[in-house]
Amino acid sequence: MSSSAAGSGTILTVTLNLALDVTYVADGVDWDGVNRVRSVHRRAGGKGVNVARVLAALGRDVLVTGLAGGPNGRAAEADLSAAGLPAALTPIAAESRATLAVCDPAPLPYGAAPAGPVGGGPASDGTAPEGAAPARTAGPRTALFNEPGPVVTEAELDDFLRGYDRRLGDAAAVVISGSLPPGVPAGFYAELAARARGRGVPAIVDADGEPLRAAPAGRPAVLKPNAEELARALSAADLRAPDGAPETGGPESGGAQAGGSEARGTPAGVPGAGHAPITDALAGAGVLRRDGAESVVVSLGADGLLAVTPGGAWRAAMPYRVAGNPTGAGDALVAGLALGLVEGTPWPDRLRRAAALGAAAVAAPVAGDFDEETFRRVLPGIRVDPVGP
Repeated sequence: MSSSAAGSGTILTVTLNLALDVTYVADGVDWDGVNRVRSVHRRAGGKGVNVARVLAALGRDVLVTGLAGGPNGRAAEADLSAAGLPAALTPIAAESRATLAVCDPAPLPYGAAPAGPVGGGPASDGTAPEGAAPARTAGPRTALFNEPGPVVTEAELDDFLRGYDRRLGDAAAVVISGSLPPGVPAGFYAELAARARGRGVPAIVDADGEPLRAAPAGRPAVLKPNAEELARALSAADLRAPDGAPETGGPESGGAQAGGSEARGTPAGVPGAGHAPITDALAGAGVLRRDGAESVVVSLGADGLLAVTPGGAWRAAMPYRVAGNPTGAGDALVAGLALGLVEGTPWPDRLRRAAALGAAAVAAPVAGDFDEETFRRVLPGIRVDPVGP
């Protein structure tokens, strides 16, 4: 699969909190006992790295930038090299973090005893006791453990900025994403977006907490929080009638109905869809746009995406849920937004492809990959509707 040749140029990704990602796959995890790991994956990670992997798989030129130190940093750099992903990582003295994802494709129900003949669980041969209900739940579960990351010095940040400024000259767009390691000020992503804008390079920022709240000051082309991140970043005072916020399309306005992150699997325009989550996301996006972001895309998880842009607001609704490992789904989504940005794709098509990539990433075993068959299958069924009067 390859993307359009339009909008040629390298897409720069920034991963300040680079990680060595470790994924354990184990069936029927017993959180109070010993578990056998079926398979282990170790690879370079961090949100910007995951974005770069997806973009490279789609045929785009990418360059991974960020900070790397210690054995974990060297292992991550070696993995990037082995994967053929170009990287220009600034060395730091402290060790880069590690992350752990425990993926259980066949989890025990909450409160169930681990496998064995005691307590009504399955026998050692895997069969259930006579008359017992099936011991497995329907869907997989994933638990994430993220280290905070290394302490970064001011001199190391200055070194990174010098390289970043040089590389903007060859960039078609920059994706700035993930957490900030200790020692990096909350406004650093805003500074990176502003530097990119000053060179005529559009920036996408995918962040949480204070870095998200500060990011609009850098006037990024796109801010991409999920619904929970958006809620955490904004106070009740922020959400009171922000100037320039779009009409919400709520019950009084007669706009299209759409379910948000709490309304599962209800497409826009279907009777019974919830109003509150989509209204909250619209209001929050309006605040971020008022404060400087050009466009805001809010991920609603399995329920799709909401985009609020200078040309209007749209909601992309998923046709069904895709089961699997959600780690990296948001990064695949951001990769789709970056493609649309550099190719000038109309927003409805941009959202449809981004949502399909996010779903396809859920079907892949590790972050940074996506399942092409799932992408092709889900893409035609994604519904994109305008939101508002």
